[in-house]
Amino acid sequence: MNSFEEIDHTIIDDLKSKLKMVLNVGPFNLASPPQSFSNESGCIPWLDKPRASSLAYLCFGSILTPSPNELMALAEALEAQKVPFLWSFRDSSKVQLLDKFLEKTSTLGKIVPWSPQLQVLEHTSVGVFITHASWNSISESIAGGVPMICRPFFANQPLNGRLVEDIWKIGVNVEGGVFTKYGTMRALDLVFKAEQGKMMRENIGILKKKAREVVGTDGSSTKNFKTLLEVVSG
Repeated sequence: MNSFEEIDHTIIDDLKSKLKMVLNVGPFNLASPPQSFSNESGCIPWLDKPRASSLAYLCFGSILTPSPNELMALAEALEAQKVPFLWSFRDSSKVQLLDKFLEKTSTLGKIVPWSPQLQVLEHTSVGVFITHASWNSISESIAGGVPMICRPFFANQPLNGRLVEDIWKIGVNVEGGVFTKYGTMRALDLVFKAEQGKMMRENIGILKKKAREVVGTDGSSTKNFKTLLEVVSG
């Protein structure tokens, strides 16, 4: 499993009670990090400009993009709150919807067709990850210690969003399940300005530390991976 035992012992213990062998060998992004990454978009040097923990990073994966109404609501919220942003926007058919928004926020944010997400989330300027709540994205956000605003779409994403908000308390889901201007503004305020946002950063900081420990020499994921190799080779 692309997870680690220390993230939630209740869930892991329940799985172990039902399955013959459960081996958590992740997070994969830390257990086997990429050796290099492309920076053709120039977004990593650009991240040095905003102050620490002030920037919103947005990415919704390569399969789905929020509806035009949601995109405009999200853009309006970022503009109204004057939040610096880096937006990895992979749907070229919809990017023109944000042309006017980009004109008005040219000194505030940047849209790129692709970004090295793990490296972006590890940058000190990033203060929130606005995401579709896929498991890979959540794992990378934990590795970077960045709280999340989740807008789940399908499959395991709604469950992941619930874990983020209600169980681990390292982020919040968008109000009503879709982006609206004022709902997004409230979520940004919650993460950046409210006491609850401070707690989110503290909680995800704890998980970040644990995630890095488990892939160390004596970490639980490293030991589980050795067990996996023994099972496969035996």
